Amino acid sequence: MEERVYAGCFTRAFGPEPDAGTPTVVLVHGLGLSGRYFVPLARRLARTGVTVLVPDLPGNARSRHTVRRMPDVEQTADALARWHRRLVPGPSLLVANSVGCQVAAALASHHPSLVDRLVLLGPALTPRVPAWRQGGRLLKDASREPLALIRTAAADYLLTGPVRFVASLRHALRDATVAFEGHLAGVTVPTLVVRGTGDTIASEAWVRRVTRLVADGRAVDMAGAAHAAHYSTPDAVAELIERFAAGETP
Repeated sequence: MEERVYAGCFTRAFGPEPDAGTPTVVLVHGLGLSGRYFVPLARRLARTGVTVLVPDLPGNARSRHTVRRMPDVEQTADALARWHRRLVPGPSLLVANSVGCQVAAALASHHPSLVDRLVLLGPALTPRVPAWRQGGRLLKDASREPLALIRTAAADYLLTGPVRFVASLRHALRDATVAFEGHLAGVTVPTLVVRGTGDTIASEAWVRRVTRLVADGRAVDMAGAAHAAHYSTPDAVAELIERFAAGETP
């Protein structure tokens, strides 16, 4: 693994250097987190020779000092697009988890030339669900995740800081209310929506709606996983992504 700062984003890189002849996978983390909880999946994907890039989004974790104020979802997507154009020579397979799916949907909608395929893992937040209920779902899900993930997330939240975390949450709630579904409807690339069967944050009904909103969507359930299926079952999720990238129906 190599670590650098590119275009304002602290970035973890796995596999070969980005090149026009090498497929690239970009992993987008969730609210207030870093890319660290994607490392098991990144390592597994890189074994096949693809380039895997894992940024900390602006204002989060090790990219927390790259912006003065926490950007909203669309501003984050635009920043990620600038990062992508500087680092990746062509379109990538974009994989996002949780609130990172809001960023990914905005990027795929507004910057379609940068995305070849899209994978949404436990897409959140659900539109028009009150913040207190979203928080309750998060707490319930935490009891179903591996302890190592809880420790990683807690350290990331502390690094991002409470002020920036709250600002991000407000931005995400607003985006879920006014823009998320519209961004999903603007996604034209093939899209795989993955939900752990134990996920209490992204409901089965919402995942099915996400699949219908995008132009070319399909949904897969991951048995034995909760909201962060990529962390608890990285091998199974990697296999899904590889089959999807090859054009197979998972």
